[in-house]
Amino acid sequence: MNLTPKHLGQTSALPTSPDKAELDYVPNPRGGELYLVRFAATEFTSLCPVTGQPDFAHLVIDYAPGDTIVESKSLKLFLGAFRNHAAFHEDCTVGIGKRLFDEMKPTWLRIGGYWYPRGGIPIDVFWQSGEPPKGLWLPDQGVAPYRGRG
Repeated sequence: MNLTPKHLGQTSALPTSPDKAELDYVPNPRGGELYLVRFAATEFTSLCPVTGQPDFAHLVIDYAPGDTIVESKSLKLFLGAFRNHAAFHEDCTVGIGKRLFDEMKPTWLRIGGYWYPRGGIPIDVFWQSGEPPKGLWLPDQGVAPYRGRG
């Protein structure tokens, strides 16, 4: 885990793949407090592994920090690295959640991947690290059920 931000305040190129993306973490400025952090990536893009066509999603990542928080610029670069990455919706969504959870070690994490339809069927994928901590406020992820997504 990198606790010295590599990207913050620097010019950073988009990684060529998610595996090559380096996520930066910084100490939690509110260590010991239970609170929720949310990232909404409304223009997430990856490629269909069968057709090579682009797939689009609205991702919502919620987590209760432990000792660290993810630095947002490195997260943006990591998510952008999926632009030319071929993977199924399930693999992208769960893989992002698990990588953040495994590296950052938050108290709790969930991700909702709200994928726009291809072939007429939207696919929504959800993963969480376990039961949310007692007392953690969990707002609705705020993404409408599919009817044009908005």
